[in-house]
Amino acid sequence: MSAYGFKDSENATWNGLALLYVACGYGIGLVALIHGGLVASILGTLWLAHSMTIAAYLLHECGHNAVFRTNAQNARLGTVLTWITGSCYGTYEDIRVKHFRHHVDSADVMWFESRKWFNAHPLCARVVQLLEWFYIPAHDLVMHFIMVFGSFIIPARRAQRLRNVTVIVVRGSLFAALAWFFPWAALGYVVAYLLMMTVLRFMDALQHDYGGVPVLFEDVVMPHRGDRGYEQEHTFSNPLSLRHPWLNLLVLNFGYHNAHHAKPTTPWFRLPALHRELYGDDESRVILFWPSWKSFHRYRVSRVVGESTSEEGEAYLALARVGAVSGGNAVSFLTSF
Repeated sequence: MSAYGFKDSENATWNGLALLYVACGYGIGLVALIHGGLVASILGTLWLAHSMTIAAYLLHECGHNAVFRTNAQNARLGTVLTWITGSCYGTYEDIRVKHFRHHVDSADVMWFESRKWFNAHPLCARVVQLLEWFYIPAHDLVMHFIMVFGSFIIPARRAQRLRNVTVIVVRGSLFAALAWFFPWAALGYVVAYLLMMTVLRFMDALQHDYGGVPVLFEDVVMPHRGDRGYEQEHTFSNPLSLRHPWLNLLVLNFGYHNAHHAKPTTPWFRLPALHRELYGDDESRVILFWPSWKSFHRYRVSRVVGESTSEEGEAYLALARVGAVSGGNAVSFLTSF
């Protein structure tokens, strides 16, 4: 039996270190923001942002029951991580189920169609696009707003209103106290959270060409449900670096996305080996960092309301490898709608 319920000793080592990093980064980052000078505050903001990013990817691991031996243990840790990542307004199980649908249905199953909503509210779309031009993840902030008040916006979540209000009061009070006593620290926290959003959306943007399907609360059998060939054809890997694989630890190897979809319960620290097993050293199957950044920069405004191409599969991959597709936006495993 592995220590503390981890699946095995290697899992205990790697995830133990990741959790220690999150705890230190979150705690020390906040202390640096509250008590540090300018340099300490800047470093604290960056560490806080990265600790929340790692927490988000660990939450994703919990959703796949890839950390502990039992579902209950993964759920307990996942619930704690939702508080660190600011995704606790709904339930961990709702987040897990929506992401599970993404894998099983080979689709981006959702409730809220943001592009459709923006097209129906052009003024809001223009405000969001203006902020996006300045690299402020306003599209994600709209999604975060819905997440915060989810039980009042999403009819299927009305039963969660008491829990939703309780979380709003607790987190709102804590942030209000931080802003009242340490306003610069509160600002640093907001910047850190926006940085986390930006990293997550950058990694997510080009990993699928599914397109959104608004059937989350409907009893619908998706046409490619369980079709592993279709899933791999429409899934794309974007590691930060193949030449320096240690850089991928900055996002817990989330860029090895084909490997993740091939075997979703494979823990993050084994994904590089699985990727090599599947693709060897074939870089033609990978979207490299600079084309990803080019796409992220070039389409940061237009992707709010529309795609830059209707290409799929191999054609999509070819365009993505030269930074010529906009990809998705604000499609995060932190949201449950």
